[in-house]
Amino acid sequence: QVQLVESGGGLVQAGGSLRLACTASGSLFRVNVMGWYRQAPGKQRELVATISSGGSTNYVDSVKGRFTISRDNAKNTMYLHMNNLKPEDTGVYYCTILSDPSRFGSWGQGTQVTVSS
Repeated sequence: QVQLVESGGGLVQAGGSLRLACTASGSLFRVNVMGWYRQAPGKQRELVATISSGGSTNYVDSVKGRFTISRDNAKNTMYLHMNNLKPEDTGVYYCTILSDPSRFGSWGQGTQVTVSS
């Protein structure tokens, strides 16, 4: 099973940018759909963005135009470029392989994103 590790989180001011990375221990060439979730205290875990092996992307409405999901299979890495960050973007961000049923209910440590007003 491919292991995923999130990185790139931090503390930024509103309007700032961050790039999150999800690095896999194995090849992503055979992986179909990957995505990013986030969760803030007191809120449900939310699917933020997805990307397929063919490059098709989807975003939750609240981040459209601000976030960009991408993947570099050769580097075994998926990214989430976050621009014009808002305080409501604050939360722990997790990456996952959505097309792998065996990963249901399994999450890594995530990476903390904190946006100050």
